[in-house]
Amino acid sequence: MASARPKRSYTVRSSATHGRGAFATRTIRKGARIIEYRGARSSWDVASERPLSDPADPYHTLLFELSDGTVIDAGLRGNAARWINHGCQPNCEAIEYDDGRVFIHARRTIRAGEELAYDYRLSFVGPITRKAREALTCRCGAKRCRGTLLLKVPAKTKRRARQS
Repeated sequence: MASARPKRSYTVRSSATHGRGAFATRTIRKGARIIEYRGARSSWDVASERPLSDPADPYHTLLFELSDGTVIDAGLRGNAARWINHGCQPNCEAIEYDDGRVFIHARRTIRAGEELAYDYRLSFVGPITRKAREALTCRCGAKRCRGTLLLKVPAKTKRRARQS
C-alpha cells in the first residue's frame, strides 16, 4: 500500500490583492520550501514572441527571469506558483538554486489563511508610459507599500539604468 501524499500547504482562490492568489492551508514554518516556480524555459527573445498570457491585461506577466538570462514562462506548463501575488512586505521569497530551479520559501512563519506573496522586483526596459505605470501599481496594502511592482532604481542612477 502506497503512503498518502502530504497535503499541499497552499490553495489557489480569488484574491483581494489581484485576481487569483495562493493561500496557506496550514501553518508554514519560516524557511520552509513551499513550491517550485515551473514553466517553459527559453530566452527573453523567444518568450517575448509568444502570445500574451492575458490579452485583456498586457502587463500581467508570468515570466520569471533567472540570473543567466533564461526565462521561466509559467503561462506554458506552469503550476500554482504563478498565482502567488506580489507584496512589498512579503511573507515569501523566490530563491534560485545553482541548478537553475526556483523555489518559493517562507521568509517568516505563515499562518493558515494568509495569502502568500513575494516581491516581484520587476524590471522594465525603456520609458514607462502612464498606462504601464498604472497597470504595474501595487495593491498589496502593506504599511510600507512602495506603490509599484517595479524594482525602483535609486534617483541618482536613473539616467544610467541599463537599457538592454
